[in-house]
Amino acid sequence: MKIAIILISETSLAMAQTLQKELPLSAIFSASQVISEQGCRYIDSIQMFVSEAFTNYDAFIFIGAMGICVRSIAPCVKDKHTDPAVICVDSTGRYAISVLSGHIGGANELTKQVADILGAESVITTQSDRTGLWALDTLDKQFGWYTAISKNTEMNKVISLFVNKAPTALLLDVRDKGTDFLERTCPQHVDIYYEINDIPSDNRYQLLIAVTPYRYDHHLPVLYFVPKVMHIGLGCAHNADPAGPLEGIRNILSDARIFPESICTVSSIEEKRNELLLKRMAETYETLFYTAAELKEIEVPHPSEIVMKHMGTPSVCEASALLSSGGVELIISKQKGPDYTVAIAMDIAAKRCGHIEIVGAGPGDPELVSVRGHRMLEEADLILYAGSLVPRELTLCAKEGVTVRSSASMTLEEQFALMKEFYDRGKFIVRLHTGDPCIYGAIQEQMNFFDQYKMSYHITPGISSFQAAAAALRSQFTIPEKVQTIILTRGEGRTPMPEKEKLHLLARSQSTMCIFLSAGIVDEVQKELMEHYPPTTPVAACYHLTWKDEHIYRGELKDLAAIVNDNGLTLTTMLVVGDAIDNREGLSRLYSHEFKHIYRK
Repeated sequence: MKIAIILISETSLAMAQTLQKELPLSAIFSASQVISEQGCRYIDSIQMFVSEAFTNYDAFIFIGAMGICVRSIAPCVKDKHTDPAVICVDSTGRYAISVLSGHIGGANELTKQVADILGAESVITTQSDRTGLWALDTLDKQFGWYTAISKNTEMNKVISLFVNKAPTALLLDVRDKGTDFLERTCPQHVDIYYEINDIPSDNRYQLLIAVTPYRYDHHLPVLYFVPKVMHIGLGCAHNADPAGPLEGIRNILSDARIFPESICTVSSIEEKRNELLLKRMAETYETLFYTAAELKEIEVPHPSEIVMKHMGTPSVCEASALLSSGGVELIISKQKGPDYTVAIAMDIAAKRCGHIEIVGAGPGDPELVSVRGHRMLEEADLILYAGSLVPRELTLCAKEGVTVRSSASMTLEEQFALMKEFYDRGKFIVRLHTGDPCIYGAIQEQMNFFDQYKMSYHITPGISSFQAAAAALRSQFTIPEKVQTIILTRGEGRTPMPEKEKLHLLARSQSTMCIFLSAGIVDEVQKELMEHYPPTTPVAACYHLTWKDEHIYRGELKDLAAIVNDNGLTLTTMLVVGDAIDNREGLSRLYSHEFKHIYRK
């Protein structure tokens, strides 16, 4: 935000300078000649400056008396949709007060930020903030939605009904980050529905809020939030006049009651990239182009021999729509016009169906799972966890009625069958893996299965055991001018190592090496490492990192095998080797005078 800090009280200069350091694109203005030489811009009159600059800044922060703030902005205030944010901080820095454009202008959020910077108390009077309700007039900006209102309804009426806790129905017939947020924070006076026909037609509700790409006929006043979830596939004749197809597409959307603002992409075959119609569409929408070979791989309901003959693929519009959406189902199958064909598909990620979240559990301590991962566990209908590696305590936050299963005794096929059973019922599944699932996890085969069946899935990363090892050893694994590389690898056991990744080759760099899954072959590991690391190189064998029975065994490389074997360490042991262990030499240059410009920004 471009911010003007207006210093009313000269005694608060230090406070203004603190804000200027923390708020990019901010400048301090003062009508005092005395302090204008101390980094402030001199202005003849506060009121005159505000009058001239009111539309030139995103926000104004007044430091001083509220009366001066109010009198200065009063002649300029016009519309909450265009007025800048205005905040007033008292001269002692005790209170930061949101004065104008709390929601739409961002004053409420900026007030909280200013209060955090100054250690002040934020004062926000907007009713929805005070009651913990959603700010309906800013949700669209927060989640990238378009806002629309049903006929004969005003936004002020909708907001009034909502903040006064009128019984409200919430329709979520698609899914994205915004709908997840609404489900998670739903107020008590709001009931959630996933199908429009499930909402009772009696008079129990006074308001309908709908996150949907569709416009519905409904007796209630409706506030629509329209996410970009639709993908248009488009084919056209050479040199087609854009006017006809554009009108045809508008009519198709209107007949299907699809908001045009829900369109995410328009796609076609590469050969149509320079057609005027596609160029016109690109002025409004993101456009994507695919090769005939890519489109040919997509199975469509209406293949065409003529299209195959001329374009090298049996479909352009349907295949393009499906390819862009990542799905297998069309919302609108191929529609033909005089010079064009069009099809529409919904983004697979937005579809209300089952979903699989692959969650990294961290190294073991239940408190080291991410905030997102913890929330996923709380929301899951099925938790399938790697029982031999992940403590069951991580699943204790699950909701009532959840199914919790350990995969330790299950074959891969049995795991797939269980997840697909829940998925096909539209349930939310968490596949819980140790550490970070992308590092020596077992998710490759699972993702292949999910891809094969076009299943919706996402990965939530976790803290890896190599990071837990660094913390447990109280060591920085990268030291300036000493070691700047961390190698994550494993020894060659039942799983062969690529020839170029043999341990003795990686050891040439003498980097900090974290060796997974190799306690059972430690003799061979030690032998290979000693080809390049000195025998006295520090090592650590870290057993059950962050678990209640965690043990750390330190020593030198020449004794590594003895450390592991004498203590009966198992496969759940991380081996670390390198001079970074317990090293306190080599200070970072980041905080030297040479790099002050980095941390002053």
